[in-house]
Amino acid sequence: MKDTTSSQIPQSTMLFTDFGLKDSLLKAIAEANFTHPSPVQEKVIPLLLTGQDVVAQAQTGTGKTAAFGIPSLNSLDKSAGVGLLVVTPTRELAVQVSDELYRLGKYCGIRTIAVYGGQSIQRQIEGIERGAQVVVATPGRLLDLLKSKRLSHFSPPIVVLDEADEMLNMGFLEDIQEIFTFLPKKRQTLLFSATMPLPIQKLAKTFLHEPEFVKITKKETASQNIKQLCYVIHESERDDALVRLLDAQEEAKSIIFCRTKKDVDRVSSFLTSRGYAARGLHGDMEQPQRQRVIDGFRQNDFQILAATDVAARGLNVLDVTHVYNYHLPYETESYVHRIGRTGRAGNKGVAITLLNPREVSSLKHIFREHGGNIEYQAIPTLQEVKRKFAEKFLKKVQQRHFDQEAHALLTELQKEMPIEEISVNLLSLLLDYKKVEGPEHIGISPQDIERTGSQHKRKRSGFSRESTNRFRDRRRPHSRSSGAPYRPREGKKTPHS
Repeated sequence: MKDTTSSQIPQSTMLFTDFGLKDSLLKAIAEANFTHPSPVQEKVIPLLLTGQDVVAQAQTGTGKTAAFGIPSLNSLDKSAGVGLLVVTPTRELAVQVSDELYRLGKYCGIRTIAVYGGQSIQRQIEGIERGAQVVVATPGRLLDLLKSKRLSHFSPPIVVLDEADEMLNMGFLEDIQEIFTFLPKKRQTLLFSATMPLPIQKLAKTFLHEPEFVKITKKETASQNIKQLCYVIHESERDDALVRLLDAQEEAKSIIFCRTKKDVDRVSSFLTSRGYAARGLHGDMEQPQRQRVIDGFRQNDFQILAATDVAARGLNVLDVTHVYNYHLPYETESYVHRIGRTGRAGNKGVAITLLNPREVSSLKHIFREHGGNIEYQAIPTLQEVKRKFAEKFLKKVQQRHFDQEAHALLTELQKEMPIEEISVNLLSLLLDYKKVEGPEHIGISPQDIERTGSQHKRKRSGFSRESTNRFRDRRRPHSRSSGAPYRPREGKKTPHS
């Protein structure tokens, strides 16, 4: 396996027109406002255009779909049936990838279909048989289709495993291995993964032919657009800290990641009770309900989404400004996937992590493994948030346009009381509507973090060597033969995943 790792931060001078693509494809690329390829696109597209197998390590939000989609669509033969098969871990990601490939290929006459559980299998078969050139599928449903032997001439010459590490984490390794027994031996195979653990490397060696290895380093990824902040708190302060940070931030669109479905329901209900427009998203919800929540978040019907890791996979929402880790994830890889929900498409983003003193070492472990920089900050005091809220309120008042109805009402009120009293009462009503509450001080100051961590080490009650090993063992093994007791993850495959 050849290695084309690069650690520089290039401001690409290339244009998409430099790749020698079809005019119809370039038209769609221009319509999407793509001009310069991202680092992963610049490295991968030329390799795929030559027919090379590729293993690409790149994080979420780096333009992976276009990296494999553009060269694949460029080489598709519309008259030859399914030309591109993309396998994704979740139905949400399948829909997202299918939509993006359709937009890129619409002037080429390309038809795409997303295939996943919970939908009519007969309708999906008919959609493929009617001439879809691109099939994007989850492993479980794809295997059902292949085993049914109801797909005629299904021999895609290009096969993509997207977010391969997540598929293995969800227990799809055996399904993927079986899927390849139905695919043509002569094919171009591409594997994209945010992380590259040993099972992924073995998978690449088994199913790819002399692949080129492309690694997009942390300096080249979208994480350079993400400011990563950490707030150390006492466990009992977690809810107060979350609300305080939400109160302090400017107008924002946020995803709050929780470990469990129960946490999602509790956090979304708690925030709603505090006056926030919040909804929850997790795997126990029926697909139509999940889709309504995703659509509502995308269309700004509400600004805060509490979600589990698996439920949020494939969320294609480009204007997410903040990601919150309500709890630190069990698996280091999950941190990378979570923060990749913000800072997308060249936008700036903020990733905020709440953790107690015993979790500081586990966060350091994440950054040793995945690189990047994190900034420890103190949670704003109650007075600081009140002051900031007053400033924002004053700014809104100054920007408000003159309203004839409001002026007429003010004239009526002035007959009953002086203007100053009216103003004070109105402001009081508004401030009561959005009351900033809670203790004056929350959390541990950055100056005290190291001292607190040292005290925990001396007491052997913090993240000692033993507990660090427990943290590492929480990462789900690909075989269940070793490690600490396995914590089941949401999203385990079903027959119709």
